[in-house]
Formats: sequence, structure tokens, C-alpha cells
Amino acid sequence: MTDSGLTRDAFLGGRVHVWQPETGYRAGIDPVLLAAACPARSGDHVLELGCGVGVASLCLAVRVGGLTLTGVERQADYAALARRNADEAAAPLRIVEADITRLPAELRQMAFDQVIANPPYFRAGAGTAARDAGREASLREDTALRVWAEVARARLKPRGWLTLIQKAERLPDVLAVLDGFGSVSVRPLQSREGRAAGRVILRARKGGRAPFRLLAPVVLHEGAAHLEDGDSYAPGVQAVLRDGAALPWPDGR
Repeated sequence: MTDSGLTRDAFLGGRVHVWQPETGYRAGIDPVLLAAACPARSGDHVLELGCGVGVASLCLAVRVGGLTLTGVERQADYAALARRNADEAAAPLRIVEADITRLPAELRQMAFDQVIANPPYFRAGAGTAARDAGREASLREDTALRVWAEVARARLKPRGWLTLIQKAERLPDVLAVLDGFGSVSVRPLQSREGRAAGRVILRARKGGRAPFRLLAPVVLHEGAAHLEDGDSYAPGVQAVLRDGAALPWPDGR
């Protein structure tokens, strides 16, 4: 992939710049929100499963200093871009090109404080396949959600946190595969007030025992409809997307 087929895009108000394909799968706000919801603290070791070009990990590195981050990406082109983006940002992010079902021995021997993930949103066989192979592989699962959860649990330290973002309609699928996790909390993401949630962010703790909590939704945009050019993000969401603020979570982490 040459630079002529790439764009260099800014996130967090220019604090993060990434190269990504001009066509195919392109990162939007979801990995930024994922990073903002991760309860990482300085000194933590963080693993991102399916990191794409590295947006979530790079945004997390900007928000929380002193992290050690590892990203796993199976698509060679995307892994190469993630590595380039990390190098250009001088970020503490190592990229491993691998399928999450076949992690190298070195990674299988490591334990992490945090795992973050943005698994493919669409079930295998659902809808129409994307024309671009990279986009199709990023958005449609051929590795079941249960496997994502099992790999995350295996790589987490006791009491470590899994944070993931997923389509709201797939929340029952996610909850059904969280064996060994507890202290689950879910934050719906609504595009506008009064609309159904389109996405959810979920946190679960390995070995956690607190009861399940369904939290108040995050409303992304102001107003009932999009009426003019430009974004209409709510102030709190703007602070997350532009300034690198954490997404507030009631437990304080």
C-alpha cells in the first residue's frame, strides 16, 4: 500500500494523527470512545485485540501517560500502518501481526491489566458483503464473540478489565459469552435524545462480583435532528473527541 492510497487523519483535536486507507475500513469515533472508556491507569499494561491502524491505543496513550500498550492485528496492511502510526507518534505501542486465535507464544505468556476491543459488528452471513476486503474483514465476524471474550479473559490478570464497543443489538450476544467476568456495566450510546441506542460500551472485570449495571446513555449530538453543516456533538462528547477527556463512568475509574 503506497501513500497515494492513504490519508493522514487527525483525532483528539490533532493530538493523534494516523495513516489509514483512503478506501476500505476507516476509523471513526468508535475507537476514540472505546479508548475514553478504558479505566487504565499509569503503569498499566494494555492489550488491544484487533487494533486496526491503532487509533484506540494511540488515543489511550495520549489520555493516560505511563502505559505499555500492545496491539494485535491480523491484516498485514493495517498492522503495518498501525506500526507506522505508533513509530511516528513515538507512542509506547507495540504492534503484533497475528490472528487473536493464534497469538504468538510470547503474548500467550503475558498478562495485562486492561484489554480493549472493537470486535466486528456484523454476524457472519448477515447483510451484503463489503466490496473492499479490508473493510469486510473489519466489520463482519468470522471469529465468534465468545472467542474474543475467551482470549481477553485468558490474557487479563485477575481483577483486570475488559472494555469493548459493539452494536446495541448485539448486547445479548456479548453478555452471553462473559464467562469468568463480573462487575459488568453497560453505557448505551444514542445519536440524539429520544432515539434508540446504536452502540454500547461495556466494561467487565475478570473475577468481578458486583451486580450488573445498565448506566445512563451518552447522547452524542445536540438537537433532535442534524440541521446544518458541521458537527453537533454535545459538550461532554466534544471534550472526549477533541480534548482527550475520559468518558465519565459512575464507578470513578
